[in-house]
Amino acid sequence: MSEKSPPPESLLPYEAWTEDAMREVAWRALEHAAKHGVPGEHHFYLSYRTDHPGVAIPGHLKAKYPEEITIVLQHQFDDLFVDRVAERFGVTLHFGGAPAKLVVPFGALTMFHDPHVRFGLRFTPSGLEEEKAGLPPIPQAASAPEPTPAPAPPGEVVSLDAFRRRPNKDGG
Repeated sequence: MSEKSPPPESLLPYEAWTEDAMREVAWRALEHAAKHGVPGEHHFYLSYRTDHPGVAIPGHLKAKYPEEITIVLQHQFDDLFVDRVAERFGVTLHFGGAPAKLVVPFGALTMFHDPHVRFGLRFTPSGLEEEKAGLPPIPQAASAPEPTPAPAPPGEVVSLDAFRRRPNKDGG
């Protein structure tokens, strides 16, 4: 096989396994924050598809962000939970002092970013095909006060190459 020929098609789902492993990092970070709070200067930007099956957000947010929204978990959030069985997380964010409950399936996530340590992951959302195939829409949560949109996070994504061991120049 020459270097110019494409690699053979894999009979193993490496891409899906890699995606699952990266989602596990986000799950663990959210579980840690649910149990212990977000430590130190860490904070999380989470982008997700608002049109994904199972997403529950206030109607006015859905209207304003019909496809995707970015939320920030830093100082003002409550009731963060991770439900591994249902493969979702939920959180109450405060906008203008009023609470708004969000429930997000992990399949809806498109990005997890902790700018404090410049760590970021991008995901391919799953499950949108079923919704587009004609399944009934998921009912939305009750309306809450209008939030201020979260600022867009820096476009930094960590490559897995950054974590691979590299031999020393001395050969060791």
